[in-house]
Amino acid sequence: MTTTAVSPGYADLPRLIALMTGDDKHTAAAQSTVDVLWVLYDRVLDLTPATFREPGRDRFLLSKGHGPMAYYAVLTAKGFLDEAELADWSTVGSRLGHHPDRRRVPGVEISSGSLGHGLPIAVGTALGARACGHAGRVVTLVGDAEFDEGSNSEAVVLAGRLGLEQLTTVVVDNQSSSHGWPGGIARRFEVEGWETRTVSGRDHEALYEAFTAAHPGRPLAVVAVVEPKG
Repeated sequence: MTTTAVSPGYADLPRLIALMTGDDKHTAAAQSTVDVLWVLYDRVLDLTPATFREPGRDRFLLSKGHGPMAYYAVLTAKGFLDEAELADWSTVGSRLGHHPDRRRVPGVEISSGSLGHGLPIAVGTALGARACGHAGRVVTLVGDAEFDEGSNSEAVVLAGRLGLEQLTTVVVDNQSSSHGWPGGIARRFEVEGWETRTVSGRDHEALYEAFTAAHPGRPLAVVAVVEPKG
């Protein structure tokens, strides 16, 4: 009798993440994003290894690239990477670094890890998609600490003014920001014309609903609240 291999699922993510050792400093960054990443890749984004190069595809930009273990685990579960690569990650011969490299890692849109880059790049990507008539989503994941960077403030203002409906920013809030925002993170987006939703970053149904409910004519910010860092 022929048996069919079962693809890894959500329950396999802790095991896949555990294969990647040697970056204890950024374990919290990975753990804070794992549920958001899973919901996006499993239920929201129209993005597969077969469609990754199509011009009209959905696009996911990981701005919080300094803790990519959960990202690599999800890419493995979805067929972009081979599980055998995970144990040797960050070694000289591996294409999986401590920061993801778009030139080397299948499925990665941008090289990232330096704070404050993902959202500005996502704004440009959404503008390019709109100019070309592509309807795919542009989703970027940022950490709350990245909003200490001025480049994000400029991107929030511009996206709101231009009504970039294709753009979604998900802010994983583990309370690691140095300065915070008066009125909270969502308020920073609201005053610039964004649709905002604040949900638990561990509640898959709430995340799915936040990502998929309509927001015509406005970019969307989803604040995914998780347990405080440390």
